[in-house]
Amino acid sequence: MPQKGYPLCRLRCLKTPNREKSPKGSGGLPCHNSHLPLAQAQGQAHDGPHPVSAFAPIPAMNSFPLNNVRGAVLSLIAFALYATHDVVVKFLGGDYSPIQIIFFGGLFSFPMLTILMMSDRTDGHLRPRHPWWLLARSLSGVATAVAGFYAFSVLPMAQTYAILFAGPLLITLLAIPMLGEKVGLRRGLAVIVGMAGVLIVLRPGGAELSLGHLAALSAAVTGALASIIVRKIGGEERPVVMQLYPMLVSVAAMGCALPWVYKPMPIEHLGLLLVFSLLGFIATAVIIAAYRVGEAVIVAPMQYSQIVWAVLYGALFFDETPDMMTGIGSAVIIASGIYIVLREGTGHVSRNRPVSAYKSRPETGYLPRLITRMRG
Repeated sequence: MPQKGYPLCRLRCLKTPNREKSPKGSGGLPCHNSHLPLAQAQGQAHDGPHPVSAFAPIPAMNSFPLNNVRGAVLSLIAFALYATHDVVVKFLGGDYSPIQIIFFGGLFSFPMLTILMMSDRTDGHLRPRHPWWLLARSLSGVATAVAGFYAFSVLPMAQTYAILFAGPLLITLLAIPMLGEKVGLRRGLAVIVGMAGVLIVLRPGGAELSLGHLAALSAAVTGALASIIVRKIGGEERPVVMQLYPMLVSVAAMGCALPWVYKPMPIEHLGLLLVFSLLGFIATAVIIAAYRVGEAVIVAPMQYSQIVWAVLYGALFFDETPDMMTGIGSAVIIASGIYIVLREGTGHVSRNRPVSAYKSRPETGYLPRLITRMRG
């Protein structure tokens, strides 16, 4: 006798031995949960990235536009918090090494990140299945953080963001050899146009390039590499494993280098580090919520709103005014990145969706941002 309130077709699906066969009277449609044991299908987490209840309600189609609006608003809030977080990075970067900022930021973030990682309810152990790839991902994340934080400390905020926004373009290129992604003519042209935008910002030969520019470019490259590695092995590794080891490597590596760069910090600067960690944690929680309710093709492009905050904060706190070439180059890079995200979400254009598949903000490589992968 079906339980009250449960659709009969869903109970029939639970009795179906596999996906290929469906009971008579069910319309011949296979049930995506029919391969799960009853207790597991009733809500327990499984090894897949999307734990689903057999009796979960199916949302009405007219709810999707509203959900996308909610997702867009939440992501705009999250990226505003991330931009404020980067203001703290830039302020502290005037007095302290990125190594010291990352080390203490990681220590303050550890308890909060542990809470988020506890949301990973999949069964398993903490031994990585791909230790060498995970090590490469951890080291690239550390390199991205150090280079990105240094770039923020010495370059204007808007210019730093403009260069770091080349990350999606580089992800698209790296996906070809590492993921077997087939990039068509349109996305290929978008990458070329976006790279031209980077050259407009850098103006080689027209302005003196500094170590900060090199650091920003390095952060874009290593951040893209970290994202591609996550895309490559993330489906086979537990999310908690994907977070735990990079976080430990980051704190350990920064701790080893700290004695050579350490400067005593007054209490107000330690307080700023706590604010820095809280901003990253809250922004991460908000972006997780955004991807829960909105589609990636809507939420992902909202990261480019950070350029608005960069201009505002740069003028307000650091007396920075972006020049015309930075503005033009930024517009070209952002337009190319948005086109790539939209193109990935069109039909069967992209098999891997390397840019939009992972809900992270890889452009500075700070580890709390990558935990958003937990919600697949």
